[in-house]
Amino acid sequence: MNLREIQELMAEIYLDRDRRRGADKTLLWMISEAGEVADAYLKSDRKALENEVADLLAWLLSFCNVIGIDLEEAVLAKYGRGCPNCGSKPCRCPPK
Repeated sequence: MNLREIQELMAEIYLDRDRRRGADKTLLWMISEAGEVADAYLKSDRKALENEVADLLAWLLSFCNVIGIDLEEAVLAKYGRGCPNCGSKPCRCPPK
């Protein structure tokens, strides 16, 4: 399954609910999930971390669905030819 298919799956499951919730609240839920990812990581809880990163991606895709962004298209437009700064694969930009 590619990213577009996963985004379509999230739309099939949640789009009606997400639209009713709205973009602002969907974004807040996504940010909350990022905190749960950090918490699971800091606790070295691998199973929880796997679940939370899946939730974070699902919420990101849901947010994109609500605001009309095809995430696969956006990622490929920005990173499809390599690093957006130096153009290389792998990135050859100096560390910050």
